Amino acid sequence: MKLMVRDLDQHYGGAQVLRMVSFEVEPGQCLAVLGRNGAGKSTLLRCLVGLLPVTRGSITFDGADVTLSQNHRRSRAGIAYVPQGREIFAELTVRENLLVAARAHGDPAGEGISEAVRLFPILGEMAGRRGGALSGGQQQQLAIARALITKPKLLILDEPTEGVQPSIVQLIETVLSGLKGRISILLVEQYLDFATAVADGFVVLSRGQIVDRGARGEMSRERLSRFMSV
Repeated sequence: MKLMVRDLDQHYGGAQVLRMVSFEVEPGQCLAVLGRNGAGKSTLLRCLVGLLPVTRGSITFDGADVTLSQNHRRSRAGIAYVPQGREIFAELTVRENLLVAARAHGDPAGEGISEAVRLFPILGEMAGRRGGALSGGQQQQLAIARALITKPKLLILDEPTEGVQPSIVQLIETVLSGLKGRISILLVEQYLDFATAVADGFVVLSRGQIVDRGARGEMSRERLSRFMSV
């Protein structure tokens, strides 16, 4: 489903973090949001999912204005969020983490868990292990699987490759590439090779403003070196 962001401003106290941010995520497509640390990328995602209020502008999803909607209403509308740092439930087991998401979205028996395990087989092997005992890469797989169990129309990910070993990065790339066409994806990422492999297009944030945008084939190191560490 289509996400439309128009002229988005966001202030934190007296500081303006986002300035006139506008972009679209087309149905079934993946858009990468690129930029250095502190550019406003995570703030943007938190505004989109309803964790931070916006000062000005609009957010439209699947034809409905969700600018003022509460976080849980956006989730039920089909927006799933995998935050930086994963935020899994450390004291719950892998299966319990997945069940929490399933039950919150009308799947009390956790029937969607089998699909998550198919995508990330390690979760089946570690179903009884506490989330806090998993490695960083395993926690990232759990966080993405937990989001997918909600059967989202739009998946928003904040730095999914951060602190993750190369083999898991490749697995995440394969999973996201396989999801395209079925759901839309908005991806904040520092790892340019990963973004290039997955995304259909990109926007670049610098000091809270979009300073560049283009298609996948235009995502070159030469073009983006001014705006991010590549």
